[in-house]
Amino acid sequence: MSFQSLAFLAFLAVTVLVCLGAGHRSRRAGSWLLLAACAVFCLWGFPDRKVLGGFLVLLGGCMVTWAAARDFSVHPKRKKAVFLVALLWLTGTLLWYKYAGVFTGGWMPLGLSFFTFQQIWYLKEVYTGAAEPVGRKDYLLYTFFFPTLTSGPILRPSAFFPHLNGETFLRPGWRDASAALYAISLGMAKKVLLADALGTVVSNGWAMLGNLTAPGAWLVMLAYTLQLYLDFSGYCDIATGCARLLGIRLPVNFDSPYRALSVGEFWKRWHITLTTFLRECLYFPLGGSRKGRGRTYLNILIVYLVSGIWHGAGWTFLVWGGLHGLAQIIERVWGPRREQLPKALRWLMTFLFVNLAWVFFRAPSLGAAGGLLSAAVSGGTGLPLSALAAGVLDSETTALTTLLPMLAGRMPGLVLLVLLIVSLTVSLWPRNTIRRMEEFRPNLGTALVCGVLLVWAVLSFSSGATFIYSNF
Repeated sequence: MSFQSLAFLAFLAVTVLVCLGAGHRSRRAGSWLLLAACAVFCLWGFPDRKVLGGFLVLLGGCMVTWAAARDFSVHPKRKKAVFLVALLWLTGTLLWYKYAGVFTGGWMPLGLSFFTFQQIWYLKEVYTGAAEPVGRKDYLLYTFFFPTLTSGPILRPSAFFPHLNGETFLRPGWRDASAALYAISLGMAKKVLLADALGTVVSNGWAMLGNLTAPGAWLVMLAYTLQLYLDFSGYCDIATGCARLLGIRLPVNFDSPYRALSVGEFWKRWHITLTTFLRECLYFPLGGSRKGRGRTYLNILIVYLVSGIWHGAGWTFLVWGGLHGLAQIIERVWGPRREQLPKALRWLMTFLFVNLAWVFFRAPSLGAAGGLLSAAVSGGTGLPLSALAAGVLDSETTALTTLLPMLAGRMPGLVLLVLLIVSLTVSLWPRNTIRRMEEFRPNLGTALVCGVLLVWAVLSFSSGATFIYSNF
């Protein structure tokens, strides 16, 4: 079930009302109802056998993880062997469904990539003694919690389970509820009004790749850079708001990543839960930076190649991950001398690199990525505004043209300019939505703005639009 749909909003309203109503009388009853709602979320609207089969795949992974975690304390002598078997099952399942589809045209269970890493994190924490095995109900809530199921954030056990025993679980206060609605409104606006509009620009650009000019190619690259952040950040805002309505606080997953002054800092701000997982569950076990400079560089490269493979099955994702790994190695070799450069120059270098690397993340093939990069260097000088703006915010532009017919000829350029300025402002804003939620104070002005944004987003829902990261 997609967040940006009337069905989801209805589901959310019913879930919150039913679970909070039951939770005020009995948290246990409310928890079971919430778990039932999570199961409904997984299956609603997808009656075919593939989706049911995908749910059973996730359930099978749950059974393996649950059994392994419980077995650690019962049979400590075979603890390592059980851990490795469970790890092999989880990673093998992910690799099979993600990569078999490349050759067979197969399908992948909903949220399998996020599910797998979260299960591995739970296993690792229990294996090392950093966390205790939890009861079946709490574990299933951790696994199938609907706000995070399809696109994260990837939850460390210690970032979730304590909330189930907290005072606000299924009993949020008014400030929690108002902050939640604030986050949901902004997340919907980011996704529907900005990211989807930018996505139309990007699709238009890739469709005319053979005739794209240099300014057009750079505009397409910038549009995708902004689309990807606003799409995923918008998802996390909505997920955080939904969780807060239920009395659970999710970890920060984005911290103004496009303000980073280095690629290393970028990854401390972008998809923070994934970066933390890869550092703790892969980089540290490989030896981290404890085994010499050469081994450190190799470990960094391995981590980001794995990140690329996790994101998608294809050479483009592997190249994207490799580029980020190599960039961080170069920054380490450069060392303190890089820090002596002006901040503006370091920011520009980082932002330019991230833009160029995203080309491989978006491209359908290495050849297509090379085509866009070639156009950015050797393309013509014109800017095909009308072609790039085709279909962007159609309803809004039609209304404006009707009211102000003198703008008809300038509308494509005006729409793109406003869209890019607003998107850049939101993306470069120094404080993310989740941090602002901590000190949120509801007032009439904010309520009106959020209400307008939410209604505007709802009226702009598109049945074909999905979150980018739900494809991974």
